[in-house]
Amino acid sequence: MMKIEAIIRPTKIHEVKDALEEAGYESVTVTDVKGRGKQKGVMQQWRGRKYCVDLLPKIKIEIVAKEEDVDAVVDIIIKTAATGSIGDGKIFIYPVSKIIRIRTGETNGEAL
Repeated sequence: MMKIEAIIRPTKIHEVKDALEEAGYESVTVTDVKGRGKQKGVMQQWRGRKYCVDLLPKIKIEIVAKEEDVDAVVDIIIKTAATGSIGDGKIFIYPVSKIIRIRTGETNGEAL
């Protein structure tokens, strides 16, 4: 099993969530986060003064999937979250050694 973490634009969360659900991946965790990448923020102006907003709002989506499903999940996220502009986000993939469903005690594949 693998954990997929995707950092995406807040405007894309509904499209990504709907596409994942349509493909059968409905178990997700979504968190509001802030961060920056190579763009190092954006310059804004308020009352005639410029200032830099260097931590931009993003959304982190976390999904645990079977290893054979990782490529399909990643493809869905890329297709629905991409705008082609700087700041589209990143995807990180980690191995998961064990999963336990608290309610039933089921483990690993059954707990998904």
